[in-house]
Amino acid sequence: MAERKIFAGPRVRRVRLGLGLTQTAMAEALGISPSYLNLIERNQRPLTVQLLLKLASVYKVDLDALQGEGGGLAGRLREVFADPLLSGEIPGDQEIIEVAEAAPNAALGLMKLYRAYREQAERLSDLADLLAREGHETSLAGTRLPIDEVRETLERRPNFFARIEDAAEALAARLGTGDELPGALKAWLKSERGIVVRTLPVHVMPNLRRRYDRHSMRLFLSERLSPFDRTREMAMEVTLLAFRAEIAAELEELAFSTNEARRIGRFELARYAAHALMMPYGDFLSAAQRTRYDLDVLRSRFEVSFEQAANRLTSLARPGAAGIPFFLMELDHAGNVIRRAGTQGFPHARFGGHCPKLGIHAAFGQPGQILADRVDMPDGGAFLTLSRTLEGPQAGFGERVRRTGVLLGCDLPDAGETVYGEALPGPSGAVLAGTACRLCERQGCLSRAEPPITRPLGLDEMVTGLSAFDFQ
Repeated sequence: MAERKIFAGPRVRRVRLGLGLTQTAMAEALGISPSYLNLIERNQRPLTVQLLLKLASVYKVDLDALQGEGGGLAGRLREVFADPLLSGEIPGDQEIIEVAEAAPNAALGLMKLYRAYREQAERLSDLADLLAREGHETSLAGTRLPIDEVRETLERRPNFFARIEDAAEALAARLGTGDELPGALKAWLKSERGIVVRTLPVHVMPNLRRRYDRHSMRLFLSERLSPFDRTREMAMEVTLLAFRAEIAAELEELAFSTNEARRIGRFELARYAAHALMMPYGDFLSAAQRTRYDLDVLRSRFEVSFEQAANRLTSLARPGAAGIPFFLMELDHAGNVIRRAGTQGFPHARFGGHCPKLGIHAAFGQPGQILADRVDMPDGGAFLTLSRTLEGPQAGFGERVRRTGVLLGCDLPDAGETVYGEALPGPSGAVLAGTACRLCERQGCLSRAEPPITRPLGLDEMVTGLSAFDFQ
């Protein structure tokens, strides 16, 4: 059988430059002459099967990235240029193949731009239909974006993914945790995938947290990130590579309706998997129960941030080995909801999270401190809530610090299992909250921001209440 010939000179050159090798050094390792390697890189000689196997064994090169037309880029570029807007621009396939071979990063950027263009066009089409149905009078609040679908799906279900947890525990047993983990993650990426991790200064990567360049096999992290967030970014990269099947299976069960929602969902699952790898389920649950869920002790023991430990507490829902059913909400200082999650789903109906009396709003006035509150609801339900601010990426001089607040809560009967339960006041010192102002019937509330929809206002002109929206 004739040996297959593959012309992949630019890709071999990128591998060599990414590893910092001269042509002489690489040629010696491959058992060929420097002049022959030079001809290969100029596409004047083919890559034989033997050389492909040698590249894979010596440099851990992914064979799929060396075979085919631009590692599959040419086929995807054809789809872009098949669009009626571009169909007349390129007469044949040869130029597409040359672009994929010579400038794969530019080709990827073009495809990403085209994908955004198509999704934006679909979004505008949906909005046009909505405007037409409602007589041209509507609000953007009526649109449901893919991020809304992802958030609603994840908030309704328990924040627990069994396949990912099992895979993370198995890998963590080999890598270790705590201060050993960052080095172990770097070593795994290098040995298993040939990926080198580099931290870049702000002026080189001013707008990104991380960037993985799959052609030079380097993972770039911003120096703005804390050591904990850098570890999470590396852990996310490892889990995206090592848990591909597990993440895909969990993503399939979430049944998102659009490609954009599936991409966002995959990112959220990778974030979940990173936490599972940094804080393996069995070890973390055992430590949480022994320390009575003391977040400061847990984050110190596992070398993670407060936010990472708090998020992990909401995922302790393994059947037969569950922790306290915590729920979590993250807001910015303007009240925009960034994240909601819960061991049993986020309790919208019982807790809501929209009351301005909640400690998460007061936390912005006391950055870095944990505020523990007993929160009593109108229906008789009661909760323990822990509120604290979180610092975003390191800001430079003249930049505003990005600060958010996180609220971690559980039912009051479970508070006795935590170190925070001892500090809670009795019923007389409770925060009298509601699910939301529009649904709350507490009278004389100084914090009321909206009138309740269940009661009429202004019945007695001779009486004025304390609230701007008082009722009788």
